[in-house]
Amino acid sequence: MTANADNENYSGGLPDDSHDPVYLESYRKSINQPGDFWDKIAHLIDWVRPWNRVLDNSNPPFTKWFVGGQLNACYNAVDRHVLQGKGDKVALIHDSPMTNTVRHVTYGELYEQISLLAGGMASLGVERGDKVVIYMPLIPEAIMAMLATARLGAVHSVVFGGFAANELCTRIEHAKPKIIIAANCGIEPGKIIPYLDILHKAVDMSTWKPSCNIIFERSNIMRSCLNTKTDIPWSTVLTLHAAADCVAVEANDPLYILYTSGTTDKPKGVQRPIGGHLVTLMYTMKTIYGLDPDDVWWNASDLGWVVGHSYICYGPLLYGATSVMYEGKPDRTPDPGQYYRIIDQHKVTSLFSVPTSFRVLRRVDPDCVYGRKYSLKSLRSIFVAGEHCDLETKSWIETTFKVPVLNNWWQTETGSAITATCLGFNQRLDTPAFTTGLPFIGYNIKVVHTDGSECEPMELGRIVIKLPLPPGNMSTLYENDELFKKLYFTKYPGYYDTMDAGYKDENGYIFVTARADDIINVAGHRISTLALEDAVLRHNDVVDVAVFGVPEPTKGQVPMCLYVPRENCSKTPAKLSAEIIQKIREIVGPIASFRLVAPVKALPRTRSGKTMRKAMADFAKNELVVLPATIEDPSVFIDIRRALQCLGYAMNTPCPVVAAVNKK
Repeated sequence: MTANADNENYSGGLPDDSHDPVYLESYRKSINQPGDFWDKIAHLIDWVRPWNRVLDNSNPPFTKWFVGGQLNACYNAVDRHVLQGKGDKVALIHDSPMTNTVRHVTYGELYEQISLLAGGMASLGVERGDKVVIYMPLIPEAIMAMLATARLGAVHSVVFGGFAANELCTRIEHAKPKIIIAANCGIEPGKIIPYLDILHKAVDMSTWKPSCNIIFERSNIMRSCLNTKTDIPWSTVLTLHAAADCVAVEANDPLYILYTSGTTDKPKGVQRPIGGHLVTLMYTMKTIYGLDPDDVWWNASDLGWVVGHSYICYGPLLYGATSVMYEGKPDRTPDPGQYYRIIDQHKVTSLFSVPTSFRVLRRVDPDCVYGRKYSLKSLRSIFVAGEHCDLETKSWIETTFKVPVLNNWWQTETGSAITATCLGFNQRLDTPAFTTGLPFIGYNIKVVHTDGSECEPMELGRIVIKLPLPPGNMSTLYENDELFKKLYFTKYPGYYDTMDAGYKDENGYIFVTARADDIINVAGHRISTLALEDAVLRHNDVVDVAVFGVPEPTKGQVPMCLYVPRENCSKTPAKLSAEIIQKIREIVGPIASFRLVAPVKALPRTRSGKTMRKAMADFAKNELVVLPATIEDPSVFIDIRRALQCLGYAMNTPCPVVAAVNKK
């Protein structure tokens, strides 16, 4: 395969009689004539100066879009709506059951606060191109900090609130921020997280020192002692200078740096270009998610993850919609009725969440006892992404919320969906089971063998995307062009390596089965762990599951299954495990060699909801497991050790450790 093959008549493997003709026309034009296609789409946002070249792919993989065009992200997200007379429209709804507060922030209020904050930041020395680290919980001020940074043409790097000092220190040293903006605290069920103490410790550890810290004090939760030499109150910064105007920047300048989870000794900072990202996000709000500007959109994520950047902050605000920020959990703040309450109270139109959130609801309230008193009439659709959604969970969501549940697949590196079922096109909503949808506009997707040859339909392989990537994808890894090229573009020249495994059916639907390292080889047979998990979850007494490969002398590898039983399940662990084994034999067959099965109280997950299969596999093999700081609850490995040892594994495994910075 080569990236220079003639695309003039490329059909994408999508048969004409199976799909919406408007989608097909848009998709094929985006592949065959990308310059012409994106030239028109780019007019969805406002530009200070138009581009002189839509696409420059002269130095792949460092593709540039809208070259020479100038714009400002904050202007597009806030200013233009105010100038159009929409200043009184609610931009953000901050719903925090843990503090018993609901707050509505209008576009006009955003404009006033962001302009003053940017003015104060400018007086502190922040200029175009400077870096600003933001360490805040999910509150409107976090979005204000992001947009104030963008207003000045500076580059923000949001660090997930509550990250330990070691992780925060690493990102400070790598990004070298001019200033840091933080809150004094965050809140979790049953505890307050002292952000300011963590920040001070991280800066003390760091070899890079910011000029100052801007601190937003959540006085309704706790009061903190600021360091008068380094900390400036948020309220003071708003008075330092007059409101700042937007600074125009070139379309390929960075909007932000976002570090992927688990990067401690060698940070991997995804660098996002401004122009292409804003164009794509604006386009997807209607095309993928079917949103109207007067709709209320709720993305149940966090600004520390890419989904939050794209679809809590930038996407809905660019579109002029109302975006819900929920500072809480699905089940513990204070009960499992909160998702239903928010939909009812705020008249939510569309909800975007990870499948894990719904698995939690299904586990603790399977019959929707807590949700029955709320109306869901405003809800039109639910979108899931970030991890695999099994059929049992998908069916439960559809039955409970009575709306279509639509999958899409994307990565931190891409910034938005690679595949999706699009409400903005007339696409089928009854898609094949397990698919993540059709290729989204601009993505020329192939499934290949290890030698790069293309797989047949339904044949499992590596998913790659032909260059050039569409607008909005990462432009590089911050300060590491060589790693960018080596990691993503060397194995399959001319293609972006997603590092995900999957297949494509005869109608062009994409099926993402696992990360490439989640394929296990049982006596020469390649089996997806997610396919086995789906089969296990068909058992009515199982609410969560993880399958991963472990060594076996004869077959090389065999699957290991750890599952979470339904609460109040009356069956003994031995009986339930035997039933699960039998179900796999019925659905998958004996080829899976599925015999190692045990119950656990909970599975290890990151805060973004991803199951840590590799950590469990290494733990089973008696290897030292280094857990990322993003893990939700490291203590689950106590019970996991018990379960694994019952199956003859993890007999000499050292206790897992949470990653720390390697300081010289």
